[in-house]
Amino acid sequence: MGTMDDGRRKILLDIDALKCSYGADMVLDGVSFSLHAGEILGLVGENGAGKSTLVKCVMKLVKPCGGRVVCDCRVAAIHQEFNLVRDLRVYENIFLGRELRGRCGLLRRSRMRRLAAVELEKLGAAVDPDAKLTDLSISERQMVEIAKATIVDSAVLIMDEPSTLLNAEETGRLFAVMRGFRDAGGAVIYISHKLGEVLAVCDRVAVLRDGVLVDVSPSGALTPVELAGKMVGRELTCLFPAKLPPAEGEWVMKAEDVRAGAAVRGVSFELRRGGILGIAGLAGSGRSELAETICGIRRMTGGTLRLFGRAVKITSASDAAAHGIAFLTEDRQESGILGDFTVAENVTLSSLRRYLSCGFIRFGRENAAAADYIGKFGVKCRGTGDLLRNLSGGNQQKVAIAKNLDNRPHVFIFDEPTRGVDVAARRDIYDFIHDLAASGVACLMICSDLEELLGMCGRVMVMREGRTAGFLSGGELNEQEIIYLATGVER
Repeated sequence: MGTMDDGRRKILLDIDALKCSYGADMVLDGVSFSLHAGEILGLVGENGAGKSTLVKCVMKLVKPCGGRVVCDCRVAAIHQEFNLVRDLRVYENIFLGRELRGRCGLLRRSRMRRLAAVELEKLGAAVDPDAKLTDLSISERQMVEIAKATIVDSAVLIMDEPSTLLNAEETGRLFAVMRGFRDAGGAVIYISHKLGEVLAVCDRVAVLRDGVLVDVSPSGALTPVELAGKMVGRELTCLFPAKLPPAEGEWVMKAEDVRAGAAVRGVSFELRRGGILGIAGLAGSGRSELAETICGIRRMTGGTLRLFGRAVKITSASDAAAHGIAFLTEDRQESGILGDFTVAENVTLSSLRRYLSCGFIRFGRENAAAADYIGKFGVKCRGTGDLLRNLSGGNQQKVAIAKNLDNRPHVFIFDEPTRGVDVAARRDIYDFIHDLAASGVACLMICSDLEELLGMCGRVMVMREGRTAGFLSGGELNEQEIIYLATGVER
């Protein structure tokens, strides 16, 4: 583009009075801002504020109904949901759609492997370029998604929730890559619900609310609480509900030396009725694998699982549901919801038998139940017949929770429950977990965000290399102690 602003900085992307609607719904209404060379611009807003639609307009995936997007440089984007092919290898995913070819059109596989390895090394990701995607953890797949974008020779990089599944060390490496990209003259649009991270890495922050740009400020002029207030249009003083007292109800679940191959190597814990036990640990510590083992998704190779004092054998997700165990997976798109099903169909997915009569679905009862959850959780949709893929990430997560709750569980396992969820919806989910525990359900909460664990849990189990590293509660429960146990570093 080559134009300059009054500060003589090159403008790489200029958005002028942008409007976009889906039917009668105006999603973007007159949004205007410029992105300059050598800056990282944070873009924040609640789910449904218009952030993803703005990105789609910039990427020319959606045609706006008014205004313009001016950009004559190359733009690469990392989308919130993975855009990877499960059956391909890592390097094949990184070069998908822009494969390197030699003479006679043959693929230059060796060169693509080498370049992919170099890019992954820049990100500090210990991922084999020849590995199949299905063999990678969720955080490793996120690194592949990032490498897929950064390997392109682009002037503008758009990152939509790239750090959601990364631990603190991985996030730090990502930020170093972003700053290096900026210092070399590129520009980054960074979208995240982690407001502390936004203020730490961004130079300016733009706030969208209901499709309108309500503020653009230097990051140094804002606090996370002030930024959250701009997003929701009201003052927010406390993100977490009051902690529950230590659980003193009956034992609901006991895991004794639970094992699952090399991923889970001997984990023991106990869950009481009405308690929230947090699980912390670095990537690869076995947290999600433990949850999958308890729920029958991963085969238990040793140990004992007891429910209400009785040993049980759970070999499938349906077994877990039958025993009253609910599991909110960390990857809702892949295994938590069905995007092409309606809200009502998703809500009753695990409990459909309750809505059958002589083998036929009683749609009136199904829709009434879904409508009740929509009201209870404040799901923003037009009705129970909306396809789930048309809802924002936060509203999809609420429906995924409702689907599990409709099975009336005794134990509810949450794996990264606020992934990709805005600050207001996050508080709704925290309140729900709090109220669920207060009603007598035993809750297990797996989370990479230590602030979230400390805010919600009175007791935390730390895992390291597939084993229980220790338990923390009371005055010992703080970030430093969690890191000590998670890394094995001596005090």
